[in-house]
Amino acid sequence: MRIIEVENIRKVKRAVPMIEGKIKVKISFPSGKIGISGNELNEYLAEQIVRAVDFGFVVDDAALLAKENFILEFVDIKEHTYRKNLKDVRARLIGTGGKAKKTIENLTGAVLVIKNNRVGVIVDNEHLDSTIQAIESLVAGAKHSNVFSYLEKRGVEIRNSDDGDLGLRERKKKE
Repeated sequence: MRIIEVENIRKVKRAVPMIEGKIKVKISFPSGKIGISGNELNEYLAEQIVRAVDFGFVVDDAALLAKENFILEFVDIKEHTYRKNLKDVRARLIGTGGKAKKTIENLTGAVLVIKNNRVGVIVDNEHLDSTIQAIESLVAGAKHSNVFSYLEKRGVEIRNSDDGDLGLRERKKKE
C-alpha cells in the first residue's frame, strides 16, 4: 500500500471513481492522506494520476498516464532562469491568450499546466525531450518562433524515424 500526501484532497476525491474504474486499485483516505492498494504497477499508475490531479490537471488529461507510453514530468521555472520577475517568465510560457501554450501542446501532443513556478507536462515518451527542451528554452528567453520551428523539425524527425525503414526501397548489395 502506498501513502501519498496531497495539497488539495477535494480534487482527488472527485477523481477517485474514475481512477478506481480505470485502474484496478482501491483508494482510501487515512488521516488526511491518500492510501492506494493494489498490485505494484497499478499502485504506481494511480499515484501518478493522483499527483497530476493534485497539481491541477483535468481528470481526463491525467487519465492519459494509464496508457503505457505517457509520462508525467515537472519543470521548475526557477532552475532555468536568472530573472527575478517570474511572472513575466510564466507569461512567456502561456503567451497572449494562451497561444504559446496551445502551440506547444499542438506540436507535441502534450498537456501543460502551469502552477506557481512549476510546469507540469503529460506527454508521450517520444516527445518528452523536445517538449522539455522547448519549455526550458522559452523560460531561458529564446524567441517563440525559434522554439516553435525547433518543435516542428523535431516532430518531423520523430515521424520519419517512427517506422524506420518501411522496406520500400531495394537495398544495394555489396559485391
